Amino acid sequence: MSDDDHSHHHEPHRSQNSGWLRAAVLGANDGLISTSSLMLGMAAAQAHPSTILLSGLAGLVAGALSMAAGEYVSVSSQVDAEHADMRIESRALREHPELELEELTDIYIQRGLTPELAHEVAVQLTAHDDLGTHLRDEVGINDTHRARPIQAGLASAAAFTVGALPPVLLGWLWRAPGLAVVMVASSLLLLAVLGYVAERIAGGGGWRGAVRVLLWGTLAQAGTALIGWVFRVSVV
Repeated sequence: MSDDDHSHHHEPHRSQNSGWLRAAVLGANDGLISTSSLMLGMAAAQAHPSTILLSGLAGLVAGALSMAAGEYVSVSSQVDAEHADMRIESRALREHPELELEELTDIYIQRGLTPELAHEVAVQLTAHDDLGTHLRDEVGINDTHRARPIQAGLASAAAFTVGALPPVLLGWLWRAPGLAVVMVASSLLLLAVLGYVAERIAGGGGWRGAVRVLLWGTLAQAGTALIGWVFRVSVV
């Protein structure tokens, strides 16, 4: 193999997509399932079409803001923990540099290096970036997976909105009878597509992801439809 082949060799890894894929799939599935189930429950209760549409719009706005707030708060807590670990490691490096070097050496020994090589690697990496090295190899914090609250909140809200839009648009545009049946069929089809695509991106076959999402989506829609059918509350 030539030097040029070595310089251009790159292996794509699926796990690098795990962060954004989880948030996107969770947000889109949540938006589609919760909004379509809410509107389906209102349709089963024989509510007026405008009321069904209004419930979908309210569910979209409330869900998107809830996802944004929840993701922002949870990721902010992760940031607080990361900053606390950074302060701990920074103080330890100032007060006990020898012990920190030994700790780093032990980490590399446990990963398979000989004691001599582990010590040399620890010395060189500490000289290059002591705090960054300890955060990465001791604590598990690196720039690639660093928590970003605002970005996470906006991404979750956007994903939820994308998932919630199809049933809302259907409730707005559909004027013929059978809205509930069409909403169930279209929502389950979209859920199957989302589950399939998500598993394919993650490196799987796709069908298990589609079945998982279909199962939970069906249960959610069945539950809300049953509530609407039992109470038959027509809101004007």
